[in-house]
Amino acid sequence: MKIAINNIHDRTEKQRTRIVLLLLLMALLIIIPIAFITGSAHLGLKDVFYSLCGNASSMTNLVIVNIRFPRILLAMLVGAALATAGVVFQGLLTNPLAGPFTLGISSGAAFGASLAILAGLSTWLLPFAGLLGAALALLSVMLLSGRNGGLQPRTLILAGIVIGSIFSAALSLIKSLSGESLSSIVFWIMGSLSSRGWLEVRLFIPYLIIGVVGMAICARDLDYICLGDDHAHSLGVDVVATRRLLIFFAAMTAAAAVSVSGIIGFVGLVVPHAMRMILGPSHRRLLLISALAGAVLLLAADTLARALSYNGEIPVGVITSLLGGPFFCFLLTRRQSSGGSGI
Repeated sequence: MKIAINNIHDRTEKQRTRIVLLLLLMALLIIIPIAFITGSAHLGLKDVFYSLCGNASSMTNLVIVNIRFPRILLAMLVGAALATAGVVFQGLLTNPLAGPFTLGISSGAAFGASLAILAGLSTWLLPFAGLLGAALALLSVMLLSGRNGGLQPRTLILAGIVIGSIFSAALSLIKSLSGESLSSIVFWIMGSLSSRGWLEVRLFIPYLIIGVVGMAICARDLDYICLGDDHAHSLGVDVVATRRLLIFFAAMTAAAAVSVSGIIGFVGLVVPHAMRMILGPSHRRLLLISALAGAVLLLAADTLARALSYNGEIPVGVITSLLGGPFFCFLLTRRQSSGGSGI
């Protein structure tokens, strides 16, 4: 009887996954053409088609192929990266309010990139500077939380809060010293895909592939860890080593995203939690669906940011914060009403 109930439950979850996957693919197919024709240059779908086929004017090709196409692709990739990292952090820290930036990764990446802007380094060096800053933040968190063989969720969160606060203070110092670079730093911190091109796409893709593949390989072990360390140990999982690997892959993926797009909040919080509510706790399934949902959400937000821009472009981080803020309040009140703890 119990086996039959489990089989029915599995079939229901698979059917639900197929439906969600189909809906997300349909949404992506609708949003991508809209994203191609949205912007200050008024172009139609016919112009996009001719440009992608190589039969448009040089100016149209410049707008479609060199400006909008890489921006659309980068929005999808960054959204997928933030969402998958959020899946791992929420599972690893057993906290639905956790996100890719819980461990101070965003503050570290922002510190590194802002330091590069202040130093006047080339634009293509910003992702590397951001990754170095994020790596420094992650290393600090790991050292602080693992002093007594820890790496427990509560210890990691507290260490992330401390390290994130330190890097945020350092970032404020950089802003006060930046002078003419202030506007560039502030705009980058707010999160934007403006002026991003094929260079950022090429720089970002290797980190995304390594991070997502690494998280997918460890997904089954993460399912066991979520059931408790003792249960995971009994199933042969090296809990400490697996936690370190998952933190590394998720942090690298989130840091790479922040390094090319700036700080884009709430995608890594909203998407994983919503997908977990719909599809259940299986992390392999969640990684796939959340990646697609993150791509849809950030592409839609970036398209909306461009559509609403009149006198200067609205940073996409502002749009995601406006959308994610109410959802965060919903999560917080729902958690409090169910008697959940803050950490």
